[in-house]
Amino acid sequence: MTTHERPPDGVRTAATPSMRFPVLVVMFVIAITISNIAATKGVVLFPGLSIDAGPLSVRGLVTDGAFWLFPLSYVIGDVISEVYGFRVMRRVVVIGFLSVLAVAIAFKIAVALPAADFYDGQAAFEAVVDAVPRILAASLAGFVVGELLNSWVLVQMKQRTGERGLVARLMASTVVGELADTTIFCVIAASAIGISTGSDLLNFVVVGFVWKTLCEAAVLPISTAVIAWVKRREPSYFGDTSATS
Repeated sequence: MTTHERPPDGVRTAATPSMRFPVLVVMFVIAITISNIAATKGVVLFPGLSIDAGPLSVRGLVTDGAFWLFPLSYVIGDVISEVYGFRVMRRVVVIGFLSVLAVAIAFKIAVALPAADFYDGQAAFEAVVDAVPRILAASLAGFVVGELLNSWVLVQMKQRTGERGLVARLMASTVVGELADTTIFCVIAASAIGISTGSDLLNFVVVGFVWKTLCEAAVLPISTAVIAWVKRREPSYFGDTSATS
């Protein structure tokens, strides 16, 4: 989108040639790139927490180092989808995918390069940045499917309700996107991190999904405030096609 377009379905969107759109894209790419690096660290929150409910047995919240950061990409994705539309968000997801893939390839090359005699951090460097291929594949697959579903659900609901019901579509899209993202990631990555039973896989999926969804619900007031702020500063969102910055 280089000019303002009113999609056939009538959903209101803003033109992308503005000061705010590239900033949002950069923030989105930074968030998912850092998240994929930070996620290589396993984390247990609230180790004293104990829950037994049938096949679900929780001993602390098992997550990763990016649990507090990854939801930010969904928040930014919500802003882009709500203000600029699904077609634009689809392109942003492709940019994010290629960016993370480029970083992974760069790390692989850096790890493979011969270490200098005076450099004694090779093992530590590999442990941090040389992600297991299956973990990387799981992360990228979950990201692409989750973000696209998140955006699609949000825009479909907006088509039905217009400007009304923002909170409802933000939460509904989050639930759908996070469920797909978490399930795909956990199923693909489970064996790579030592999960071998159905009950452990269920725990992995449920805890991850609930935790990420709650994180996004907690920042919902911020999401709605940012969306409102961006809409007010995008003249083309309200039909002024002469203003693009």
